[in-house]
Amino acid sequence: MIEHEGTRVLIDAGLTDLHERFAPGALDAIVLTHFHPDHVQGLLHLRWGRGAPIAVHAPPDAEGCADLYKHPGLLDFRRLAKFEPQRIGGLSFTPLPLMHSKPTFGYAVEADDGTRFAYLTDTLGLPPQTEAFLQAWQADGLAIDCSYAPQDAPPRGHNDWPMALAAIASVRPRRAWLTHIGHALDSWILETAPTLAENLSIAQDGEQVELVRVHDLGTT
Repeated sequence: MIEHEGTRVLIDAGLTDLHERFAPGALDAIVLTHFHPDHVQGLLHLRWGRGAPIAVHAPPDAEGCADLYKHPGLLDFRRLAKFEPQRIGGLSFTPLPLMHSKPTFGYAVEADDGTRFAYLTDTLGLPPQTEAFLQAWQADGLAIDCSYAPQDAPPRGHNDWPMALAAIASVRPRRAWLTHIGHALDSWILETAPTLAENLSIAQDGEQVELVRVHDLGTT
């Protein structure tokens, strides 16, 4: 959930109780990274509610997931295009292409006050255009896919630990979080206790973070 001065946008809809978590009208929009079930299954219930349509911004995936396109109910699907910003209330979402088994976007989110946050999951590394965009963009915060412990063979579909750290080092956000963490990686972290950079954290369920603009701190 990203909130800024009254604007509330949910990124992905994998929780199946969204219809219980959010009252009608509580969300300004839902933004999808891709149409794999674990990222959209909450929409299968939410669509049958009553009230105003809910804008659902998504990558250009002709297949979608299950019968969501055929029976959208309340859901107003809107197709995004890479690197073309979408305005939602006081926030701007720029879709960034990622490397995954379905058409997938990460998002560079900028608030009206200039605060910048990038959300990048699911992905295996960063495409050159996305990496270059983020290097120039200079995010205040970044959450990135880190699904696997270090692998002997190249990982598939998701970053392992070294790949996630390499991406963070390349784009240099002020703060970063590792996300999309599974049980195997969680066990590896507990067993090895890897050292984390001061500005790097492992994301936690229910965590709330307040970001501020870089230039508010007197840095460039």
